[in-house]
This record gives sequence, structure tokens and C-alpha cells, in this order.
Amino acid sequence: MSLKLIKLTKSYEKQLGEMIDEWKKDQEKNHTNHSPWAIFKNDYHDFDYYLEHLELTNPRDGLVPDSTFFLLDDEKDRLLGAVNIRHYLNDGLLKSGGHIGDGIRPSERRKGYATKMIGLALEECKKLGIDRALICCDKNNIGSAKSIQNNGGVLENELVTDDGEIVQRYWISIK
Repeated sequence: MSLKLIKLTKSYEKQLGEMIDEWKKDQEKNHTNHSPWAIFKNDYHDFDYYLEHLELTNPRDGLVPDSTFFLLDDEKDRLLGAVNIRHYLNDGLLKSGGHIGDGIRPSERRKGYATKMIGLALEECKKLGIDRALICCDKNNIGSAKSIQNNGGVLENELVTDDGEIVQRYWISIK
């Protein structure tokens, strides 16, 4: 298996649509979360607009600059998931968002891909000068917690969000 993080290009338009459609069906059926939010914020059917607005380069409206990558199984030429990296933390991200938001498409979960993707995302964080990354997950998302812990995540605390959800906050030192 050859996994790598890629930036989205026009050549992955069809694959992106298939992955997003699969994800949205799962969200409707199982009420799963929308992480990473960055890949759901715009309609992929207008692909040029989608690409142009996938990442934020300048801070605005409480948002910080970010980078979005997609996990590609190079051997199968299949998109498996996505990860959004916030370049620094503001007050909101420090509380419950963190540096990294990630997700694996439903049909590829429980195969170790999230652990690998977080590891690759930490390499990207290092390139951005981040030496300690915060990653948050819902307390009831055991798989996400395990993939964070598998990458050296140390639980700092749990917080209750405004909507009553419990969020776990993990820190990972980047070497």
C-alpha cells in the first residue's frame, strides 16, 4: 500500500465527487460528523470554484490560513480521506478545533488509514513551523482518539462545547 497526501487537482474531480457523495450519505444515515469541514463547505459540482475556495490564504472572519490535503492510495488511485491543517491557532481553535481536522471516507474506515494520514499531516505541520500540534475529537469517536494516540497524542483535557458535546483535546510533539 502506497499512501500519500496530495493537493486536489482537476484530475481528481470525479473521485472527489464519489467520495463526498459517499460521505454525505453516511452523514445522513448515521449522523456522523463533517470532519474535515473544509471539504464540505463548498459544492464540489462547481469544481473550479471548489478548488479556488478549498483553502484560506488570509485570515478573515475568525478563520486562520489553512491547507487541505487528500489521502491517496497511489496503487489503487483512490481518494481515501482528507485532512485540513490550520497554520496557527486562534481562541476558538485552541478550545475545540485544533491544528488538524481529518476524516476517512466511510467505506475505508477501521483500516488504519487515519493513523497514517495524521502522521503525514504532522510532517506537513513541521514544514509550517508547528512544533506542537493540537488535535481534537468528540469523546465518543473512539477510532479518532486511537489514531491520535497512535501518533503520540497526549490527552490534555475534555471540554463541553456550546451544544453539549464533550471534546477531547490532544497535543502531539512534532520532532
